Amino acid sequence: MSDQKDLLRAPFELAYNYKRSSGPLMSKFFDALAEQKILGTKSSTGKVYAPAAEFDPETHESLTDLVEVGPGGVIESFSWIEEPKHHHLIKNPFAFALIKLDGADTSMLHMVTECNEADLKIGSRVSANWSATMENRITDIKFFTLEK
Repeated sequence: MSDQKDLLRAPFELAYNYKRSSGPLMSKFFDALAEQKILGTKSSTGKVYAPAAEFDPETHESLTDLVEVGPGGVIESFSWIEEPKHHHLIKNPFAFALIKLDGADTSMLHMVTECNEADLKIGSRVSANWSATMENRITDIKFFTLEK
């Protein structure tokens, strides 16, 4: 029988120190957000995916042609959040909306606020509102608001 002092011991810390890399295309997308620009990618068929996508889901081609879209667009669908939960970024009533940005053929999901549910309609025009602090993240677009 071994004595406790003979046991091997080593410190152990469970950690996930990996920081995700955005890659060359999405890095350009996030860098553009920090400059208050939204980029999409254009396929060989002329379809513009926004936010930028690395591959065309229909043809499977690699997408590298970046084009600026928005910052305005139209609401294609929305879901109203009357009572935001603790994990929501916006603490007042808001909508999650699919927004087709000007110049894009696809929609992006983002938040629309500073309005009432009754103000929102499919086809309503919205514009991006930018965060005060840019972090090269999708949250650089703070939210969208209805155009007046």
